[in-house]
Amino acid sequence: MESVKKEMPFFKSLMKGLAMLFGKNCEIVLHDHKDQPYAHTIIAIENGHVTGRKIGDCGTNLGLEVLRGTSDGNDDFNYVTQTKDGKILRSSSVYVYDDNGKMVGSLCINFDISSLLLAEQTISSFCQNPFLAGSVVGKEKKEIFVNDVNELTDALIQEAQREVGIPVVSMTKEDKLKALEYLDRRGVFLIKKSGDKIARYFDISKFTMYSYLESVRNQEKTQAPC
Repeated sequence: MESVKKEMPFFKSLMKGLAMLFGKNCEIVLHDHKDQPYAHTIIAIENGHVTGRKIGDCGTNLGLEVLRGTSDGNDDFNYVTQTKDGKILRSSSVYVYDDNGKMVGSLCINFDISSLLLAEQTISSFCQNPFLAGSVVGKEKKEIFVNDVNELTDALIQEAQREVGIPVVSMTKEDKLKALEYLDRRGVFLIKKSGDKIARYFDISKFTMYSYLESVRNQEKTQAPC
């Protein structure tokens, strides 16, 4: 497959069928990672009210990690995420590759299980049945659902700040290297003009930032197994 757009009739039919089968709490999203910039990867969506996204919005941090190569890029099923307004989602992501093995798109399903969890908790409490408690399981992942790619950049910068654990004003060069290494692994530098915002946040010039980034990547190469 060269492009997800060539298979749009199939994908749209599949997405509509899944949305009708699972109902309004099930969001299905199609991303184009070949012909669209990361700021606007969503080319089709059903039940976008689940995460508040629409056609033309950006992808999440997980897609960036696949494009960056820091994620294995395998299809990921049945993981648990949370939206910024507190909804608990059970999610699966299927990646689409071209004949050269390059990721060109992804189909993602996000099912809002918030009301199911409340119902389970109520039933479990009423029946005092230990077999019900905690029965909804799935590996937890941090996925950032936003409309604007600038929000995604901001969120990842804040994560890097928390990873280092100290204010920027008190950061040493080593601290900033650690923050940039974290951001690079998350694929944030694939976002157009993200470097300007990152340099401003960490109070360094763009030249210094890219010098630090080159140092981080060179160190990563020397530590990679042969």
